[in-house]
Amino acid sequence: MANSRSESAKKQIPWTSLAFMCFSTLWGFGNVANGYMYFNGTQVIFSWLWMFALYFIPYALMVGELGSAFKNSGGGVTSWVRSTTGAKVAYYAGWTYWACHVTYIASKGSGGLKALSWMIFQNAETYDTFPTMWVQLATLGIFLFFCWVASRGMNPLKKLATLAGSSMFVMSILFILMMFAAPAVNPNGGYVNLDLSLDKMIPTFDVSYFTNLSILVFAVGGIEKISPYINKMRGNPAREFPKSVVFAAVMVVVCAIFGTIAMGMMFDPAQVFASAESQTSYIANGAYWAFERLGQYYGVGNALMIVYALCNMIGQFSTLVISIDAPLRMLLDDESSRQFVPRQLLVKNRFGAYRNGIIMVVVLSGSIILAQTFVPGAASVLAQLNKLNSVCMPLRYVWVFFAYLMLRRHNERFPREYRFVKSQGAAKFFGVLCFALTLFCCITGMYSPDPFTMVLNVVTPVVLTALGVILPTIRKHQDRAELPVAE
Repeated sequence: MANSRSESAKKQIPWTSLAFMCFSTLWGFGNVANGYMYFNGTQVIFSWLWMFALYFIPYALMVGELGSAFKNSGGGVTSWVRSTTGAKVAYYAGWTYWACHVTYIASKGSGGLKALSWMIFQNAETYDTFPTMWVQLATLGIFLFFCWVASRGMNPLKKLATLAGSSMFVMSILFILMMFAAPAVNPNGGYVNLDLSLDKMIPTFDVSYFTNLSILVFAVGGIEKISPYINKMRGNPAREFPKSVVFAAVMVVVCAIFGTIAMGMMFDPAQVFASAESQTSYIANGAYWAFERLGQYYGVGNALMIVYALCNMIGQFSTLVISIDAPLRMLLDDESSRQFVPRQLLVKNRFGAYRNGIIMVVVLSGSIILAQTFVPGAASVLAQLNKLNSVCMPLRYVWVFFAYLMLRRHNERFPREYRFVKSQGAAKFFGVLCFALTLFCCITGMYSPDPFTMVLNVVTPVVLTALGVILPTIRKHQDRAELPVAE
């Protein structure tokens, strides 16, 4: 008996371990680089602070309450929506989660090719001067290859994806530590003089500021992935989970702020934002330039940049094949969602893969890839996909806040060990605030001064949403056609 208790205790997760799990799931160097390149350099620090205080921490604590209320549900957001609302609404939540990956999939091939180019040519210019049509056709070829891999029931890159994700996390921390030590190691490195006075830190609240907020929402979202572990924590989850979240939030804030300062020591915002073309180039190449310069400060040439590019390339390609397969299975394997999906999409091939589902991915993601053959410049494609993802991917977070509001609406039906706040009024306030802020950032993020980019940002989520509404109607007609005729 004592041994079984000892084994059980070993399997429980201490709050510190959960905090690091949360941190490594959420954060990466790309978030630091994007924040710097979209929000006028070090001015992004102000935005990071209010985003963490008003959005990320309440978001994480709401996820904690949802995970505690539905500790035996393995489907995440879809399960929460089904339990609080019903199967039909849960289907829409599951569809949104899958549909968001359509744009994500379209971006992974381009990101992987960019990393490969940096590894081989060790500069930005070579890739950026390739004709866009060639780049996009190569991207399409890679995408189709990985769709074939997924259709064979193979997913050989899961362990590589985990390894690459961990490596990118380590590289992010390493960048901050090495950059702050660089002036002592190489005093004549040619660093940018930072002005961190308060008046220089307050951003200009113009159209560009509000239409780029989706970048920050995209960066801090996705914490619902840790919800299955809340009830496996050592001690009382009501006390231990908030400690984990707050500690993780502090780590993220520290990395965001010090990472931004480290970037500010390298890149003069006046050069980054000198023109639209300059900003686009920095968005596409800034992370690689950062590690390139870091290697120069330490006298190791491009070694650090090559390691970063290798980790990024493996991460991009492995995430591509996983994103083709996993979200599709989550949608079509779910018994409650299957009843709203046309029967053709439920057909599996002899390898156990959803054949027609993968064909649908090919059509939708392939259309985005081909549409960008008309974009002038390979760097512009990466910047455009980055923004498109920031518009589409956070739409899945809306369902988290919807599920939380429904949980609080039926408060007494769902006993739970942990509650974000006891007050119903405060709980609903934060639920509505996060719901509205997510939707606001996604909608305003659609705006772009470039007409083609704006059309893509608007049409993509509209088409995916419309398709999600149409499919249950098709299934309804199919079910009616198979009903026996009454005599």
